[in-house]
Amino acid sequence: MAKVSHLPGRAEHHWIWQTDAACRGVGSEVFFHPEGERGPERQEREETAKAVCAACPVRARCLEHALRVAEPYGVWGGLSEKERRAAAESETAAA
Repeated sequence: MAKVSHLPGRAEHHWIWQTDAACRGVGSEVFFHPEGERGPERQEREETAKAVCAACPVRARCLEHALRVAEPYGVWGGLSEKERRAAAESETAAA
């Protein structure tokens, strides 16, 4: 039998911020591009996603999560995949 006292305890504090996210109820297709999406269509979709993020009360937590776990796809915390990679690279270069 496991020693319950040695278990890490509840971990909901790691994700509970998501319940306040402005994107809840918005379709994932707004934040994640379909295969082969390029050019104006992709830019328009990303701008729509970023507009949702701009008004989000947990935007900073979302971006922090995306950078920490290196989310490979989608708009997170108001930044696209490309923008997050650039932010991570500049943070690494500054360190």
